[in-house]
Amino acid sequence: MLDEVGQWLRRRSWRAADRPLEALLAAKRRTGTTVSVVLPALNEEATVGEIVSIIRRELASPHPATGTSLVDEVIVMNSGSTDGTGAVATAAGARVVHRDEVLPRVPARPGKGEVLWRSLMVTRGDIICFVDADLREFSPDFVTGIVGPLLTEPDVQLVKAMYDRPLRGSPAGGGRVTELVARPLLNLHWPRLAGLVQPLGGEYAARRSLLERLPFPVGYGVELALLVDALELVGLDALAQVDVGVRLHRNQDGPALGRMATAIYATAQRRIERGVGLDDHRGGHDGPSVLGGRSGATPLTQFERGEGGTFEPRGHLVDAEERPPMCTVPEYGQRRVAA
Repeated sequence: MLDEVGQWLRRRSWRAADRPLEALLAAKRRTGTTVSVVLPALNEEATVGEIVSIIRRELASPHPATGTSLVDEVIVMNSGSTDGTGAVATAAGARVVHRDEVLPRVPARPGKGEVLWRSLMVTRGDIICFVDADLREFSPDFVTGIVGPLLTEPDVQLVKAMYDRPLRGSPAGGGRVTELVARPLLNLHWPRLAGLVQPLGGEYAARRSLLERLPFPVGYGVELALLVDALELVGLDALAQVDVGVRLHRNQDGPALGRMATAIYATAQRRIERGVGLDDHRGGHDGPSVLGGRSGATPLTQFERGEGGTFEPRGHLVDAEERPPMCTVPEYGQRRVAA
């Protein structure tokens, strides 16, 4: 490990308990910072309601002692769900926004990164906190932990949650794509990011002023892309991580993990080829052409045993398109001026 990373680990790694809620509320009142929580959701009716309810009750309601709430809005970005995700989230108190309602002149692409990118258009907060909607036994620490450093450390720009990910009896058995794909890529090509415990985790918070300057891959490459690009834009010391305990969620099967890994490889390869910099995303972009992002799909062949007993190929196209920094989108600029 680089000496710089070792020093960063000691300086920029915390526990959620290091910043009690009362201290965060005091910092929020002092700075006037607003906080939005965004849950990207695709067919998560079994879990999204409880997560929203806990956030609304514990963090978005006025604190008895101060009358201040930590969270100003809770938004569920519905990514084309076919179950009752939207109705459950609404009943729990979230504002539900369908992916297709945002920037309607730009055809939506399926994928997690797509809805995270579009959420910048509909949120108001200075800090945006992303939380996956499939978490079980959800704790408010997943929000307070990662929002905390952004309220108390002016130089911090992006905070990732870190946690244990149990799987089949092993306390650290989850995160298979992290260990087999993301961690080797980061150590080989971006060793300054080698100290991130959960680089692909879906729970992280960042300042809007950073997120609006970053490109967003439409699919599962989004978490790796945001880390790599943030490192280049604001530097390692602007990144941090907070231990929030244990993350329980729905684990995907092998073929799904293979498609996720392909998206992450494609995202990394694009940054390796461009020399990691962000020059091709800075300034001078407007109009419909930039909203198409960087196009292209990565082919992936997987195999299933067919009815005849033989292995049959199944072809997939893994979407590798990237949306441009939101600050280059005309509608976003108009919305910011109006606000």
